Amino acid sequence: MPPITPTEPDLAPPPNARTLFFEFARMGLTGFGGVLPFVRRAVVERNRWLNDKDFVEVLSVGQVLPGPNVINVSLMLGLRFAGLRGAVAAFTGLVLVPMVVVLSVMVLYQHYQDVEAVRRMLTGMTAVSAGLILSTGCKLAQSQPRTIRALLIGAAAFVTIGLLHLPLVPVMAVLVPIALYLEHRAINKEAA
Repeated sequence: MPPITPTEPDLAPPPNARTLFFEFARMGLTGFGGVLPFVRRAVVERNRWLNDKDFVEVLSVGQVLPGPNVINVSLMLGLRFAGLRGAVAAFTGLVLVPMVVVLSVMVLYQHYQDVEAVRRMLTGMTAVSAGLILSTGCKLAQSQPRTIRALLIGAAAFVTIGLLHLPLVPVMAVLVPIALYLEHRAINKEAA
């Protein structure tokens, strides 16, 4: 982990498995429409387990690995902070507790799915979800270095996936090696 700059508050001590379980259960229960904004807020802002830069690095690896990125992040953070018990605790908190709630809500929804007010509430929740994701993206982008190469890679990802609707895997298969090459080249140029 890179040294903490003087303007950055000290990070809190790493959590134990029990704390990870309850914190990830809280995130899973409050993460309607997507848990990522709540994970970032809990890990970086509320608990100060990581700074924004380290969180983005963990998230980047989680997005490249197969499977849901938030589950990958929970497993990596749990393993990093409390070993295998921490990984199991974070995963269980994130998935098991909300699953019980979702299954209960599903039973209710099946009973009330034809009610117009329920349909309208669900439509409103999609806008909230999109706003949360956009807000998290902006916060994560602020923690990244503002270089031309980073802006170009970010813009290329936005255009190819967001606007052109190209498949994620082929786009990442092209952009990740390019980004790694450009970053490696920039580091070597600075070292020289």
